[in-house]
Amino acid sequence: QVTRPSLAFARRGGTMGVCLRVQKRLAASVLKCGKRKIWLDPNESNEISMANSRQNVRKLVKDGYIIKKPQKMHSRARCLLHREAVRKGRHTGTGKRRGTREARMPTKVLWMRRQRVLRRLLKKYREQKKIDKHLYHDLYMKSRGNVFKNKRVLMEHIHVAKKEKAREKSLQEQAEARREKNKAARERREAKKAGLDATIEAVEQTEKKGKK
Repeated sequence: QVTRPSLAFARRGGTMGVCLRVQKRLAASVLKCGKRKIWLDPNESNEISMANSRQNVRKLVKDGYIIKKPQKMHSRARCLLHREAVRKGRHTGTGKRRGTREARMPTKVLWMRRQRVLRRLLKKYREQKKIDKHLYHDLYMKSRGNVFKNKRVLMEHIHVAKKEKAREKSLQEQAEARREKNKAARERREAKKAGLDATIEAVEQTEKKGKK
């Protein structure tokens, strides 16, 4: 039966009555690890105790009497499962929150993200000639004034604005065409009237000559 002092001695680096603290220290230095990672073969404790240099320790390592214990596994599986659940919205109730709403997600950060999304879209549309520089500036200032809450609303507004602009242009062209048509009709009437007046005057002059 092993007494308590013997167990304590074994924990300190001894093996059943043989002190191997020096060998454990040398092995840790040779294998570049901590002393807790060194395994000494308990069946070869006498031979290990004879090793008093690093060269002897290297030989024992080569023979397999001294081994560097493998690193213990620190599994990330549970952590990854938890993260996946949090992405789905689990484990995020009031009891799991530490900071205030502003501290957890500042409104300034949300504002910057939204502005960058909207401005990126406006820049892309301007480069693709989908909107002109005047509409771009108008929408830029409106997005800065918190008119559009997301990209979808801005895109809908652009479609409506373009449709309205096309309608105004069409009406303007129709009005211009109507003006041109009326102008041409007026000129024809005036020309006709002028021709009629000239004919009447010529007839009158002819009649006067006939009377003389």
